[in-house]
Amino acid sequence: MARSLRNPFPRSLLGQSLLAIAITLLIGQAVSAFLLYRAVEDRRDVAAVNAAAFHLIRTANRGEAAPRDLRRNFRRIERDRGGGMAQQGRETRLRLPPPIAGQISDRSPLHPGDTRDRAAEASLREVLARQGVAGEDLVVTTRPITEDGVLDRLAERRPRLHALIKDRDVQVMVAGMRQQGDPRWIVARTIPPRVEAGALWLIAAQTVLLFLVLLGTTYLVLRRITRPLAQLTEQVESFARTHEAGEPLVPSGPEDVSRLIVAHNLLESRIASLLDEKDVMLGAIGHDLKTPLAALRVRIESVPDEGQRARMAEVIEDLRRSLDDILSLARIGRAKDAPEAAQLAALVESVVDEFEDMGRPVAIANVEKIVAPVRVTWLRRALRNLIENALRYGSTASVSLTRDGQWAVLAVEDEGPGIPPEEVVAMLEPFRRGEASRNRGTGGAGLGLAITRAIVRDHNGQLLLANRPEGGLRAEIRLPVTR
Repeated sequence: MARSLRNPFPRSLLGQSLLAIAITLLIGQAVSAFLLYRAVEDRRDVAAVNAAAFHLIRTANRGEAAPRDLRRNFRRIERDRGGGMAQQGRETRLRLPPPIAGQISDRSPLHPGDTRDRAAEASLREVLARQGVAGEDLVVTTRPITEDGVLDRLAERRPRLHALIKDRDVQVMVAGMRQQGDPRWIVARTIPPRVEAGALWLIAAQTVLLFLVLLGTTYLVLRRITRPLAQLTEQVESFARTHEAGEPLVPSGPEDVSRLIVAHNLLESRIASLLDEKDVMLGAIGHDLKTPLAALRVRIESVPDEGQRARMAEVIEDLRRSLDDILSLARIGRAKDAPEAAQLAALVESVVDEFEDMGRPVAIANVEKIVAPVRVTWLRRALRNLIENALRYGSTASVSLTRDGQWAVLAVEDEGPGIPPEEVVAMLEPFRRGEASRNRGTGGAGLGLAITRAIVRDHNGQLLLANRPEGGLRAEIRLPVTR
């Protein structure tokens, strides 16, 4: 739980791929929605400018018909009041309030404090130029409708405008044009349409829907790829734990993944066959070697020289122990029985009692009650190996059992010469012995630590060796605990 709080992001291939794609899609959809909204805003501004241009021209012509293309353009704007426009394949409705007719004024429509809309002025000038109308002066500003006094009089005759004036958020565009040689201003007022809430909801709904569709499709595709990979991972983990080949996986998923599954099935079958052949071969070797060794052990009884007979018996016993160690190392990891929860404190005490009964200087420094899933017989062997090494090279052994987070730490310390730092890793290899203090004369064939490491690995644990600051060696067996 603590790990998930520290790292809230998904750790699987499927989760990380979906997260990356979801973020990318979300950014893309947000940009698309923003551009769509900007297109609606731009169309609104164009509609307001066209409406202002229509009334400026018609007022300038004193009621004459406006040019045909501008009338056509304005009819399109009028249709947009109740219709919709297609933008990137989507329908977005934009309702336009009716524009307010132009009027003649003796002064500029700008009020003190008004800010001129230069962009709208440029657009309006361009529309007027296309219709052959050139104004000597042109101003455009936008102000709240409540600050435009002219609309108060118009509102008395136009109920719809009267309702708009009550809405303090409504803005009115005021456009003024003064023609060449005429001191009067032609003023047109129009209310830029607001994007309705329904249009915004439509954009948001379309964005969310498209995001979910794309993400759902991506999930199905990634699931088709990652599901067989997850099954393959479980199969490999199971084979690594048991060294037993399971049922072959059915190839599925894309072609590359299917070929990987087929290759794994062949590889797993071949490795399992080699392991079985190794067990049979080692069993035969053990039988074939132990029989003549037993015969030699009987024959040397006829040797008259007692000293020579003892040396021969010692060599035969040394060969027998080495052979047992080799066979044990080969059998580790191929156990048929599953680990069972055991009280490690009781196991440590029983092993230490065995050495104390033999008069060996082994003591318990500290033992906590810890339960862990282990193969008791093999763990006893591993602990005995560490204690024997400590006694062989350090004269005494101190055993402790403590808990470090999710690990049970079983430590054996001695007061010997330790191991040179550069030799610590090498000492865990089979048949590896140190120099003078760790030669064959002191006993052993260099397999004790290798066997212990194999047993610990079979328990998903760790074997650590470290020299003590006060002298001697500390060997730790770290095992995962259940609770």
